[in-house]
Amino acid sequence: MTKYKNHILILNGPNLNLLSIREPKKYGYLSLNKIIEDLTQKSQNNNCKLSHFQSNSEYLLIEYLINFTKNINYIIFNPAAFTHTSIALRDTLIAINIPFIEIHITNIFARESFRKKSYFSDISNGIISGLGIDGYFVALDLIIKRLC
Repeated sequence: MTKYKNHILILNGPNLNLLSIREPKKYGYLSLNKIIEDLTQKSQNNNCKLSHFQSNSEYLLIEYLINFTKNINYIIFNPAAFTHTSIALRDTLIAINIPFIEIHITNIFARESFRKKSYFSDISNGIISGLGIDGYFVALDLIIKRLC
């Protein structure tokens, strides 16, 4: 059994399970499962374990963070629509005190005015916005560089 040096969590909010189906010209043509599969391979090649959790429920995301992140070293978090609404998720991330990078597939700063406010940006270790699904890989590369 392989013992990994570090453990990274990919946490995805609402509707990201619809990648490749929901507005593919905007959000991409790859499914979330394929993206996670590719990220897992990349992380394993760099001696890191990768876990993933996606939910359309704010409650389930909070419960996951509280109950299943004890051995997580870093989080890549795409809060999706919760970016602009969830003080509860923000409070949970502050409480568990695990560094994270906030990512968005689209450029939230070039969209509707209500999408320009993030409840996570000021507590994150960085923001990647508008790079499509490549943002996940940029975040993973940076985390691997920081942890190894």
